[in-house]
Amino acid sequence: MTNGYKDNSEQELDERIVNIERVAAVVKGGRRFSFRVTMVVGDHKGKVGLGLGKAKSVPDAIRKAAANAKDDMHPVATYDTTIPHKVIGKVSGARVLLKPASEGTGVIAAGGVRAVVEVTGISNILTKSLGSNNAMNIAAATINGLEQLKDPYEEAANRGVDVEKLIPFWDRG
Repeated sequence: MTNGYKDNSEQELDERIVNIERVAAVVKGGRRFSFRVTMVVGDHKGKVGLGLGKAKSVPDAIRKAAANAKDDMHPVATYDTTIPHKVIGKVSGARVLLKPASEGTGVIAAGGVRAVVEVTGISNILTKSLGSNNAMNIAAATINGLEQLKDPYEEAANRGVDVEKLIPFWDRG
C-alpha cells in the first residue's frame, strides 16, 4: 500500500454473509452469548474463500470472518461461465452436487451454495444440496466440490487430446 491507496485486488473482492448465529457458552454464572458469522469472499474471476468469525458483537465477528475468508482464497477451475464437469463436494454430513449448465440457465442454487458460486464468478450452474442443512458445512462442501474441479485445458494437454473431446456435447457451439 503506497500513498494511502488500497491494493486493487482488495477493492475487487465481493463479500457475502452466509450465516449469522448467536451461540452460547455455558459458564458457572449462566450463559455467555457471542456471535458466529460465516462469510464467503470471491473475486468473480475464479477465486473464492470461506471464513468464520466469532466475537461478542456482530460487526466484530463480520470483520474477523472477512479477514479469515481473504486469507483462505482458493483458485477454481471454470469453463466459460460454468464448471467443466459434474462433482460432489463433501464436508461432515453435508454433500453438494454441482453440475455444469448451458448458457442462459443461471445459478440454480440457494443459501450458502448460491453465495459461494456467485462470488466465484460462475453464472450458469445446477446444484443440489444433499444431507445436512447446516449452512456452514454446506458452504464448505461447495468449496470442497469447486476445489475438485480440473481445468479442461490442462487435462486435455495431460491426456494429449483436443479440448473439444473433453467438453460435453451441450457446451459446444
